[in-house]
Amino acid sequence: MNPYQRFVSELAELMAQGKAMPLGGLPPRPRPPTKDDAPKVVLFSPHPDDEVIIGGLPLRLMREAGMNIVNVAVTQGSSQARQQERLQELANCCHYIGFGLIQTREGGLGGINLKSRSQNAAHWNNAVVRIADILAEQRPSIIFFPHDDDWNSSHIGTHHLLVDALSRLGPEFACHTVETEFWGAMDDPNLMVESSEQDVAELIAALTFHKGEVQRNPYHLLMPAWLMDNVRRGGELVGGQGGAAPDFLFGTIYRLRRWSQGKFQRILARGRFLSCAESPSSLFEL
Repeated sequence: MNPYQRFVSELAELMAQGKAMPLGGLPPRPRPPTKDDAPKVVLFSPHPDDEVIIGGLPLRLMREAGMNIVNVAVTQGSSQARQQERLQELANCCHYIGFGLIQTREGGLGGINLKSRSQNAAHWNNAVVRIADILAEQRPSIIFFPHDDDWNSSHIGTHHLLVDALSRLGPEFACHTVETEFWGAMDDPNLMVESSEQDVAELIAALTFHKGEVQRNPYHLLMPAWLMDNVRRGGELVGGQGGAAPDFLFGTIYRLRRWSQGKFQRILARGRFLSCAESPSSLFEL
């Protein structure tokens, strides 16, 4: 008998059980006390749900380093009929996990893609000004946003929106930047962060507050597999070809740099694995 038959069958059974689990409606998780002068981390999410999909490191920065995490809803999705509902789902998700929330404008920003950037300068400039205003108001120490080849047009657009907004603020503005991936993998990530089983479970629970999305496609149940595959890929993409993979079960891949003097600055000499045994604040000079 194939010894892996039971392994695969039990995975399939767990997936079936997961489809019957409740969506949202859970009491909020305890949020650690945050000092008024704590470093601020701002997530620029192309869609409602991205804040927890890439949330492994932000969650650890909040819980282990006492940082203040704020999510910016860059868009509220492309379906106008669902935008208000998606905002409420997002607010419920952020309340559960402990992130703050900023709405860019009523209904969110629209047309955040390269076509708008090249063909509708007035519309794009208004969006850049709004993001630049948020950056100036929040003065974050760290920002998260998608990398420039994350396949989805709004993800790619959000990357360029942030770069244009950062450039608008002038050379005196500086912060750490953490680029994320979901739809399209980065060719040159330099950071993989381990998540504990508890953190993964809570990120999945937070994701279920986006009820309309996960009812359409129960991708929350596939999140553990994605995090596990990140470890497979990240072992060599971050650690170097032929290198040994770290002893992580779950991990999220990022690209860590610093925005300073009007451009990205490299701050890691080589790829870095951050385990659950290490403090996430060790990544940043704060």
